Amino acid sequence: MKNEKTVRASQRGSMLCLGALAAFVACSSPDQTTTAQPAPPPTAVAPAQAPAAPVTPAAAPVGMHWTAQPGWIAETTTSAMRKAQFKLPRAEGDGEDASLIVYYFGGSGGSREANLERWAGQFEQPDGGDSMIEMQQSTRTVAGMEVVDTDLSGTYIAETSPGSGERVNKEGWRMLASIVEHAGGPWYVKLVGPEKTIAKWQASYAEFISSMRP
Repeated sequence: MKNEKTVRASQRGSMLCLGALAAFVACSSPDQTTTAQPAPPPTAVAPAQAPAAPVTPAAAPVGMHWTAQPGWIAETTTSAMRKAQFKLPRAEGDGEDASLIVYYFGGSGGSREANLERWAGQFEQPDGGDSMIEMQQSTRTVAGMEVVDTDLSGTYIAETSPGSGERVNKEGWRMLASIVEHAGGPWYVKLVGPEKTIAKWQASYAEFISSMRP
């Protein structure tokens, strides 16, 4: 009987010790509550740079400036290739006025030699000679541009319009024509008419070419 009481007392003591130990552990355990921390601000990302576009060289300017000469009469151009057109009144005794046209073909129009040959082909010589040989040519520089000046006389037999096959027949006519080598392509100036009328305006034609500026 005494032993039974001793055992029970011992059991109660053990239970008390276990309870005290549990309480101690609970009190001494760190707080497990997690406090949410604000998320760090997002790191700014530099916008992606677009790849550099290839640099295209600027197109050569195609404009041309000039000074129309006193006594010239401006006319309406009849095609996009004609950039200016003038009537030069006839000299006394001539039956027709002269015509001056400024052409630009957008950088094309054939080689220099091809144009000189084409111009020569618009004249026949009274003696049947070669108009290309008879054509006078000279070269000069105007505002940094190379200029080829030509002078040819004879019977004018140009087509009435390109490709028409119909030709004029003007005896005693003369042509002053120039090729002006612009950076954007050559410009062409052509003056045709009766010989006396061309002689009347020859000096002002030269002044007109000298006035040209890119």
